[in-house]
Amino acid sequence: MTDISLLCLVGATGTGKTAAALALARALGGAVVNFDSRQVYAGLGVVTAQPTAQERAVCPHALYGYLPISTPVRAGAFAGEIMDQARAYRDRGLAPILVGGTGLYLKSLVDGLAPIPDIDPRIREEVVRECQALGSQVLHGRLQLLDPDYAAKIHPNDPQRICRALEVIAATGQTLTWWHGQTARPAGLRVLKIGISADLNSLTPRLARRIDLMLEAGAQEEVRLAYESCPDRLAPGFSGIGCPELLSVLLDGVSLDQARRDWLRSTRAYAKRQLTWFNKDNEIFWHQPEDVRGIVDRAGRFLESADVS
Repeated sequence: MTDISLLCLVGATGTGKTAAALALARALGGAVVNFDSRQVYAGLGVVTAQPTAQERAVCPHALYGYLPISTPVRAGAFAGEIMDQARAYRDRGLAPILVGGTGLYLKSLVDGLAPIPDIDPRIREEVVRECQALGSQVLHGRLQLLDPDYAAKIHPNDPQRICRALEVIAATGQTLTWWHGQTARPAGLRVLKIGISADLNSLTPRLARRIDLMLEAGAQEEVRLAYESCPDRLAPGFSGIGCPELLSVLLDGVSLDQARRDWLRSTRAYAKRQLTWFNKDNEIFWHQPEDVRGIVDRAGRFLESADVS
């Protein structure tokens, strides 16, 4: 038999992955494992759209809101935590349902980890100091010249990933795009990828409404309190969309209306990058958000075939 079978729900932000995951969990006896790199941070549940307490009550959830804002996410370590949690759920008789929109982390998990050597801490510190002095957008421009494919997948306001990409180039002479090509799928891993389909133009008003709901739910106060506990706007946890925009209100005197417009623009651009990434993956089976029965039926057939393989 296969070592482990994973159900993976993917798609752009705001497409309804959480609702689909809960439907799968109810129908198939599942448990949710997060693979979104921003929903891991504690104290930022609203602005990063982590499942609510009511949603988490439907089934077990793991790897949401457990990491301090000051701690960076490393793909290798995170992939290991995801697999550990998935196996723990499997051993309890629950179907692991991986949910998220961070395609790079899912690729690291499913296709294997790039064998990147350990980076000299002095190189990392030098890159971080330069980012703090010049800003992440300047370094993103440099990354566009050195590794345009990877730069296109990340936001200019994401210092954590930008610095990681530049430190790897400085230390190894190879880009992250090259390293990510040096992988092989782990033995014993069986994966079904289900995508929640969305058109960017139809998604945009939903994203705008989602931002309004986050603000109504206290996103601005949440970011203020988070900054009090970690007064470093370049901390990894603050790189998620919504945090830089709300920090600009708190620290730079930007109006909330302007921050909301910037937030929507950044969110839409991020959704476009996610759609571009996932549309290139020919292993994804796409469903409309309302096609709950189709999603459940496909996942059920996948799990049944694993039992007899």
